[in-house]
Amino acid sequence: MTRGPDNPSEQKPRRRPRYGGTHPRTFAEKYKELDPARFPEERAKVLASGKTPAGSHVPVLAGEVLVALRPSPGLVAVDATLGWGGHAEALLPLLLPGGRLIGLDVDPIELPKTERRLRALGYGEDVLVVRRSNFAGLPKVLAGLGLSGVDLVLADLGVSSMQLDDPERGFSHKRDAPLDLRMNPERGQPAGALLGRLKKEEIEDLLRRWGDEPEAKRIAEALVEALVALRRESPIHLLRTSDVARAVESAYEGRASRQASEAKKSSLRRTFQALRILVNDEMTALDTFLRNLPAILNPGGRVAVISFHSGEDRRIKRAFSTGKRAGVFTGVSSEVVRPSAAERSANPRSAPAKLRWAVLAGGPHPE
Repeated sequence: MTRGPDNPSEQKPRRRPRYGGTHPRTFAEKYKELDPARFPEERAKVLASGKTPAGSHVPVLAGEVLVALRPSPGLVAVDATLGWGGHAEALLPLLLPGGRLIGLDVDPIELPKTERRLRALGYGEDVLVVRRSNFAGLPKVLAGLGLSGVDLVLADLGVSSMQLDDPERGFSHKRDAPLDLRMNPERGQPAGALLGRLKKEEIEDLLRRWGDEPEAKRIAEALVEALVALRRESPIHLLRTSDVARAVESAYEGRASRQASEAKKSSLRRTFQALRILVNDEMTALDTFLRNLPAILNPGGRVAVISFHSGEDRRIKRAFSTGKRAGVFTGVSSEVVRPSAAERSANPRSAPAKLRWAVLAGGPHPE
């Protein structure tokens, strides 16, 4: 037998990735968190520390969703924003035997990973149907499956931790990257390109409308200044996540108190949220989804929607309240459902979440 480096059987095993310091810091270095099948103890350790493991997502209000939807064997459910599949994983066993779940997501990067993870848990095509689609396209998906309606619908409108943590997606200020923010990077234009076409007043309005941002004027002025400087340096002049972070920083110049520091963090989150809503046209998609609900649900069907922005919550509340007055819904949540103190402590990203539910008229057990 020939021995040596050219013989595959004699090649040395690859060394594990190295990182600087004592702990992995960048997204790629967290290889154990990104491979929970091989390193389940690492995921458990990170969760126990109150953090979200890289490349995964902790489902928000999972128990409250089950209470609102009341899944039972034989029902057909839709998870209209599949994400990492945490809510779907909780729903699926309660739909069996006889039921199934249809999972939708528009993200071409994360959807295949989630489908593989759920298939590995034993859910085949007869139980779990996965389709790449925006939730506004749910009627078309159901028609393609030969369904006239479903019994349960869930929509979690928040951005997933996988998208936030991956620096290549440009969803967060924590890593410098091109300012993208697209749920589907194969469609539309990145946020950096869209901002380059807006006037200062339009950026300010965007931050107020979709971010509820009190420092919208100062942040808009700083973003325009950054764009002017970029145009002098390069014909491409696309903003990066670090440019947005600096614009928010400049709005708080001269304010060094702890209160100002916390306010700045909130402004960063709200600013990125507003840009994401703009880039993905999220409010239009939500309006379409809410308008389609009565035709999507079977009589007595239940819907639960989790939102993270006051503009989203107002739309949901108005649609459900209007539907109840018109007799379309027999019951709606009287109060918004929020995460418990324990959930907020274990998963800080759950803090802004709001859950509302409704029940379509015509069922055997009206609310």
